[in-house]
Amino acid sequence: QVQLVESGGGLVQAGGSLRLSCAASGRTISSYDLGWFRQAPGKEREFVARVTWDGGHAYYAVSVKGRFTISRDNAKNTVYLQMNSLKPDDTAVYYCVADPFIVTTTKAAYWGQGTQVTVSS
Repeated sequence: QVQLVESGGGLVQAGGSLRLSCAASGRTISSYDLGWFRQAPGKEREFVARVTWDGGHAYYAVSVKGRFTISRDNAKNTVYLQMNSLKPDDTAVYYCVADPFIVTTTKAAYWGQGTQVTVSS
């Protein structure tokens, strides 16, 4: 089993930045695909970003591409999401995910509890 714990959420003004972190425990995740999803109030959960096991490839939702950057530190068993130029539409609970094979745009094997990000206008 893999446990994922997110941190770094909070309240920020539009145009600002936040960096989310997600620490994994229970098993080393150096060979896992890692990613982030989000869910806004009244909306379905949506894929945000994914990074391959070696950090060599990253994929993003169209809505965040160019503003968000996903990265990982396998030595620390941690994945990050740097969020810049934040917009009110980015307000959501952000979930860290991990999968031993691939994080798709709809599913992953392991999920964190989520961290709230609120962007004020």
